[in-house]
Amino acid sequence: MNFIIESTVKAVKQLYQADIAPADISLQETRKEFEGQVTIVTFPFTKFSRKSPEQTGAEIGEYLKKSLKEISAFNVIKGFLNISICSAYWIDQLYTEILKDDFAVLKPNGKKVMVEYSSPNTNKPLHLGHVRNNLLGYSVAQILEAAGYEVIKTNLVNDRGIHICKSMLAWQLYGNGETPQSTGEKGDHLVGKYYVIFDKEYKKEIEFLKSEGQTEEEAKKNAPLIKQAQELLLKWEAGEEKVIDLWKTMNTWVYDGFGKTYKALGVEFDKFYYESNTYLLGKDIIDEGLQSGVFFKKEDGSVWIDLTEDGLDQKLVLRADGTSVYMTQDMGTAQLKYDDFQMDESIYVVGNEQDYHFKVLFLILQKLGKAWARGLFHLSYGMVDLPSGKMKSREGTVVDADDLIAEMESTARKQTEALGKINDFGEEEKEQLYHTIGMGALKYFLLKVDPKKRLLFDPNESVDFQGHTGPFIQYTHARIKSVLNRATITGMETDPTELAPEERDLIVTLTQFPDIITQAAIAYNPGTVANYVYELAKTYNKFYHEHSILQAEDELVKQFRLELSVASAKVISKAMNLLGIDVPERM
Repeated sequence: MNFIIESTVKAVKQLYQADIAPADISLQETRKEFEGQVTIVTFPFTKFSRKSPEQTGAEIGEYLKKSLKEISAFNVIKGFLNISICSAYWIDQLYTEILKDDFAVLKPNGKKVMVEYSSPNTNKPLHLGHVRNNLLGYSVAQILEAAGYEVIKTNLVNDRGIHICKSMLAWQLYGNGETPQSTGEKGDHLVGKYYVIFDKEYKKEIEFLKSEGQTEEEAKKNAPLIKQAQELLLKWEAGEEKVIDLWKTMNTWVYDGFGKTYKALGVEFDKFYYESNTYLLGKDIIDEGLQSGVFFKKEDGSVWIDLTEDGLDQKLVLRADGTSVYMTQDMGTAQLKYDDFQMDESIYVVGNEQDYHFKVLFLILQKLGKAWARGLFHLSYGMVDLPSGKMKSREGTVVDADDLIAEMESTARKQTEALGKINDFGEEEKEQLYHTIGMGALKYFLLKVDPKKRLLFDPNESVDFQGHTGPFIQYTHARIKSVLNRATITGMETDPTELAPEERDLIVTLTQFPDIITQAAIAYNPGTVANYVYELAKTYNKFYHEHSILQAEDELVKQFRLELSVASAKVISKAMNLLGIDVPERM
């Protein structure tokens, strides 16, 4: 809509002898209850016109209507100038922009961005919280790529520490040598089972020691199991061969299990980092910070940074015994990632319980003079709850990602069979459809909400074919494909003299897609795309119900509506792909 902005600049100059910049003009989509497609806010121009916002809007509207053939009418409501653009302009947009292969393909911007997501622990399967993390990270990566960035998708795996040793010890004590092969159990589930067993047995020991007169704190420290786990960790850190071999074996089981879950979720990574390789990093940065005076040493030899002037507190960055804390590792890993890829931006997709940690990490790196630290961003997201309550992990009542995927497929099966429209599908096609619908429902439900918001996930509500859901949009795509499969498209450009309101609204919505990609990329928010594609599906359905396509009054109108349907299916498919959602050809 640059032509409207340019003409408005000229209008203000000619009418009021004032110079304004294009950036001073605010264009908005006209509200549904008013006539028009584009609205100019006229309040800022009253200081030049010295007239009311309504009079100013009417004068600018008259000027624009006379000077621009694309404008067919205008109206002024208070300080808002609503402009109607003629049918010929929108028809031209369909043929010269929207139907072209490169529509909404944004030019490379020369910037490189890393998106780090998933970050699982290798002592348990992925759960519902990880599902939101993975889907959010993958979708943001897709959107950034569509917006012209070079994107590197990374996964920092937490594969070391006391929690890993707990699973290892429990398997040694209670496992009887069982393996995923011998039990038929998925590897991450098998290892997670032993993490739960450790916790149960550890609690029994605590209760016993408390009955012997120890306090809760003493019992937690003195329980034989925790001492054995700590001993195992020391052996791991010392590189004892048997311990390392067991650790590698159990991690292999877990990675095999994770791989299957990632495949079912439809997410992938370009690079894996492992804490077992990065936990010693960061100590060089500590020396650097001590020399530059950013860090200071306390009498006991521990190293700290004072962030009180920045409204934070003092933060430990190295223990007195010279061992790392998470902050040390994260500083080292951030440097390693930058050394590997020299990216302009790096996005950490991590839950909001880590907000403070990342605020401190980024500030420390900036104080150390790391120029690249300005490009670090924490994409913080809220907890996901189910109707039955909050997730827990150690008690073994975690909402497992694989169980959730299976439940989504089962819900999709029930809802689809109830509609009775797939009787001619083969068994394999049906199973694929249930997976596509189930995952579409799950992904859309989790991604349509602003990442920062905590959300309540209801599997049944998410698979509603009539609601604000993924399956509603998938069904719209399948409906369009069904129409197109019954028609012959000649490819000739047709030019209906006047568009029906529903046809025009559909083209207007389609033209917004490139801007939607840009907005979503700037905000790192897939919800922008999700809500847009829902509006597009609703707009198409309104057009479909109001106007016959295959039985149109003449061939030219029929061909035009078919082309409009082709464009709608293409944009729905592209938008859903940015959310990691497949759209079926038929449902």
